[in-house]
Amino acid sequence: MDLALLWAFLIAFAVVAYVVLDGFDLGTGILFPFLGRHENRDTAMNSVAPIWDGNETWLVLGGGGLFAVFPLAYAIIMPAVYAPVIAMLLALIFRGVAFEYRFKTVRGRWMWDVSFFGGSVVAAFCQGLILATLVQGIKAVDRAYAGGWYDWLTPFSLATGCAVVVGYALLGACWLVMKTEGEIHDIARRYAFFLAAGTLAAIAGVSAWMPFIQPQFYARWFASAAAFFTVAWVPVLVAVAAVSLFQSLASGAHYRPFLSALALFVLSFVGLGINFYPHIIPPDITIWEAAAPESSLWFLLVGAAVLIPTILIYTAFAYWIFRGKVSENEGYHH
Repeated sequence: MDLALLWAFLIAFAVVAYVVLDGFDLGTGILFPFLGRHENRDTAMNSVAPIWDGNETWLVLGGGGLFAVFPLAYAIIMPAVYAPVIAMLLALIFRGVAFEYRFKTVRGRWMWDVSFFGGSVVAAFCQGLILATLVQGIKAVDRAYAGGWYDWLTPFSLATGCAVVVGYALLGACWLVMKTEGEIHDIARRYAFFLAAGTLAAIAGVSAWMPFIQPQFYARWFASAAAFFTVAWVPVLVAVAAVSLFQSLASGAHYRPFLSALALFVLSFVGLGINFYPHIIPPDITIWEAAAPESSLWFLLVGAAVLIPTILIYTAFAYWIFRGKVSENEGYHH
């Protein structure tokens, strides 16, 4: 059994689970100031309040798993992205505190509204910066980070940060379409059209930019006709998901827009994985070079075999318990 490859899939699964699950509740925060009446904002917050902290379990699993299973990758990636990682964690803290305090004050509510919105935008933007830094490639010499403090700050990383903010806002809008009714539902549906167009433009722009950043990415897609047709199914499925998204929004469907938006994210992540493989840090360090000793991988796999199904079960249970529409003046905090 190729344990390093199996672990690469498990960590990729944790990261994509985090992106799609925490993506929509960060997106709800990004849309927060634009939802009209403060009752609408209450409803939006109540729609994610029971599940937001469970969604972030996947971030801990992905980060902790990287540290334990691919220590070399962790040791090189972290110094390269210290600033955006710290900013992201602080933003998530402010956002988490806002959940608890916003419903306890009237006079200071504006402050927690700003906290919730600002924390959501900064966290999403920083995740884009971190992703772009990995895509650009991280300088490593003698198994150690050899770049500067600001290598994460480039036109490509800023563009990717903005793309993630727009994409998460789309997930948030589609989540509110699915979970709410009345005025807020209509506002979210209206935003979802514009955000869907913006997200598709961002996916196209970043995807077109990437092959010119790393020769490895260019070769993966354009080295030969055979190479292109091996991976061409990804953009084809993205187009199918996009048609489904616009169609379902136009027809007034409740669930399909959210599922279509999730499909866009998952397919983008698959495309990214195709570009990266077999490297964990392009262009030099492969999955196998970065992996911990085999005995460690076996030991950790036993824990993961218990932990990952447990997280999946309690996540599914939470979503099942809090299924259905959230109405005004009722919810987790009332």
